[in-house]
Amino acid sequence: MQLNSDDKERYSRQIILKQFSEAAQQKLLQSKVLVVGAGGLGCPVLQYLAAAGVGNIGIVDDDKVSLSNLHRQVLYTTNSVGLSKAVMAVDALLALNPTITVKAFPVRIDKSNALELIKEYDIIIDGTDNFATRYLINDACVLLQKPLIYGSIYQFEGQVAVFNVKNDNGVASANYRDLFPHQPEPDEVPNCSEAGVLGVLPGIIGAMMANECIKWITGIGSLLVNKLFIYNTLSNQTYEMEVVAKEETNKLIPANEEEFKATQYSFSCEVEHTFEDVGIKDFLSLMQEEDTVVIDVREIGEKPIVTSFEHINIPMSVLKNQEQCISQKNILVFCHAGIRSVDAAKYLSNSKNKVYNLKGGIIRYNID
Repeated sequence: MQLNSDDKERYSRQIILKQFSEAAQQKLLQSKVLVVGAGGLGCPVLQYLAAAGVGNIGIVDDDKVSLSNLHRQVLYTTNSVGLSKAVMAVDALLALNPTITVKAFPVRIDKSNALELIKEYDIIIDGTDNFATRYLINDACVLLQKPLIYGSIYQFEGQVAVFNVKNDNGVASANYRDLFPHQPEPDEVPNCSEAGVLGVLPGIIGAMMANECIKWITGIGSLLVNKLFIYNTLSNQTYEMEVVAKEETNKLIPANEEEFKATQYSFSCEVEHTFEDVGIKDFLSLMQEEDTVVIDVREIGEKPIVTSFEHINIPMSVLKNQEQCISQKNILVFCHAGIRSVDAAKYLSNSKNKVYNLKGGIIRYNID
């Protein structure tokens, strides 16, 4: 596919990059990307992919625009309120770049349609905001051997990773289940409507997701493969956590289409907690009980350094290798913003102990 004069002018500022060139631009124009979720993360992803010249973009979202979306979902305007996000996103992207193809799928992705939607595209981007859909998309991508770009946001902190990318030997990299093997219940982590999110955060994380997608398509740079990138807006601190592909993870993923369609990806919130979220007052009080351990699951060196109470540091990236060393009856866990510690609390919960998570993390209480 040859670039015409309009293409060369539109994309000139990236074509002139030595590492990019016309060949990379042609790859973008020939690519097909499916973005699931046209919300906070999906909006910047879609804008930058369309502007960069991704030739065929699919948008899956059954939601409608609400007024509370507008502080972070910048594809939409006040006049969009009440209208389909997927449909409005198509209009906005074609106004930005009418030379590409954009298709709306104003439906909820689920096990009845996920495989059909995903199989038509080269790479999938998950911009959703609930665990059930994340696991469903991950499993579908593994089953169909599609690379997956993942992002998530919570209050002031965001994460990015690239999953299921084959190396030169045809071996796939880690997938989402290698990071979080089992699906937590939806009400174990508050969503943005319950916990809030800084409006610029999805713009930052979404732009990074689009960047990973462009790099994968064009073959430039190095990808966040087998890594989880973490960014905090308040401190501007960034961290990378290694994610290791595990053979046992494959047993958690449906082996074929029949198994996939029989798997329960629960959206129910009517569940019983396996651990307890507590505020700082109760957290400090629980420390005084006998046979209790306090665990910081942040990576080594993350700031602020906590000196106001005794604790041990077992990063989430190695927690599952050191679980056997934790034998106390009461386990208190915390992290920066209360995201990683929720998964740690769920993982450490069993019938022999009581696990407590510091809700909102140390940043909520100005602990140092």
